[in-house]
Amino acid sequence: MNEQTQQHDAVDDALLDRGVSPYTTREKVGRVLWNSIGQRAFRCTFHNWYGLRNALLRVFGASVGSPVRIRPTVLVEQPWNLSIGNNSSIGDRAVVYCLGKVTIGNHVSISQGAHLCAGTHDYRKLDMPLLRPPIVIHDYAWIAADAFVGPNVVVGEGAVLGARACAMKNLSPWTIFSGNPAQAVRQRERPTQC
Repeated sequence: MNEQTQQHDAVDDALLDRGVSPYTTREKVGRVLWNSIGQRAFRCTFHNWYGLRNALLRVFGASVGSPVRIRPTVLVEQPWNLSIGNNSSIGDRAVVYCLGKVTIGNHVSISQGAHLCAGTHDYRKLDMPLLRPPIVIHDYAWIAADAFVGPNVVVGEGAVLGARACAMKNLSPWTIFSGNPAQAVRQRERPTQC
């Protein structure tokens, strides 16, 4: 067998592994139940029925503080990997893709269309296995409209990720970021109490 054939066979073997599910049986059952019952019920609630949506998330294993305002058009994947602190909100059409743990602190604003993506693939391997790095968003942060927070990113306390910005690295506390990739544009003064 020549070297080129051996390399080709190694590639074929690696690609065969792509069909192996990265999920446990429990996760598979949970995903089916959430997508067929939980997420559908979530979307059918009236716009200000925050308590009911929070209760649905808790039934499926999420940790949800009080009061938390999550809009009915929010898409949540694997809610058992989601933790939200007190007095936080998630706007319409936001995607909270919790393949890995997503932790949202207290007094956090996630605006409409924002995307939190706690999942990626290891591109260094031919079978590109699923990776589930966490996302942590600390207290008083704001993820603005249509912004993207990638896997393994920590958003510091009071940080602001501007509209349509893309954070693939940690964001410093009390700093405003914009652009793709997100760059610090200025410090954010710590607000005083009302």
